[in-house]
Amino acid sequence: MTPEARPLVFLGTPDAAATILRAVLDAGIRIEHVITRPDTRRGRGNSVSASPVKAVAIEYGIDVSYDLGWISANESRGLLGIVVAYGRIIPESMLSKTPMINVHFSLLPRWRGAAPVERAILAGDTHTGVCIMEVEPTLDTGDVYACREMELTDTHTSDSLTKDLARLGGDLLVDVLRNGLQTPTPQDGATTYAHKLSSEEGRIDWNSLSVEVSRHVRALRAFTVVDGQRVRVLEVEVLTPSSATVPGEIAPDASVDTADGAVRLVMVHPEGKGPMTGAAWLRGKGFDAPLICE
Repeated sequence: MTPEARPLVFLGTPDAAATILRAVLDAGIRIEHVITRPDTRRGRGNSVSASPVKAVAIEYGIDVSYDLGWISANESRGLLGIVVAYGRIIPESMLSKTPMINVHFSLLPRWRGAAPVERAILAGDTHTGVCIMEVEPTLDTGDVYACREMELTDTHTSDSLTKDLARLGGDLLVDVLRNGLQTPTPQDGATTYAHKLSSEEGRIDWNSLSVEVSRHVRALRAFTVVDGQRVRVLEVEVLTPSSATVPGEIAPDASVDTADGAVRLVMVHPEGKGPMTGAAWLRGKGFDAPLICE
């Protein structure tokens, strides 16, 4: 029995998972049930918001639940689970009865773990990709059915790269489901771990190289502190290297010195205000004394 012929259950929650679910459904592959995280309350109005995966399921008329009970009740039917950023641990007892595959956003075994997209950008990787693997109780260690590679450019942000990988993963998953699960291959090569991100990691170290600051801004919710005010740094431009620098010092042209030159603050988001250009933010602060990013 090919995977497409088996009853399929999809487990996922965020936008990237919704993109992959939509790709499968648009290819004419039937998903019998969707499991996602419960609705949440968001915004000033505290309105109820469904997960992106639930929204797609409703659009296509697919039943939705918020826990694994449906799988337990249907495990005798030969289900195949498809997992994409579900957000919860699947018990080993369930995996022993219901096989599952996972779409992972890296070229395994590089960047096993919770933050493969961000870690790839931070490391300066020039290529990344998606893999479809067996779900195992241990983290991202399953044998691999298929991988597809793509270029990681110096303009990719974590958001744009996630979107590109979701599209790539959707195409690859459709091919795997249509062609059948072949014998998977054990992961081979040096293992690296994409550890979960902390909020403090977003703080920019201006003693880094300019290219490292750029990666930091593209990968994370990067921020710096100026005059005691937290400022989100949304976009920077790497400038010509220079040896005469004072890391963290801001120049009148909205450039900030780094270890080997400077980056220009293209877009920032000061605390309590909206996003604006670095130049506009600097004009608003005035320039009576040298400003330092900390």
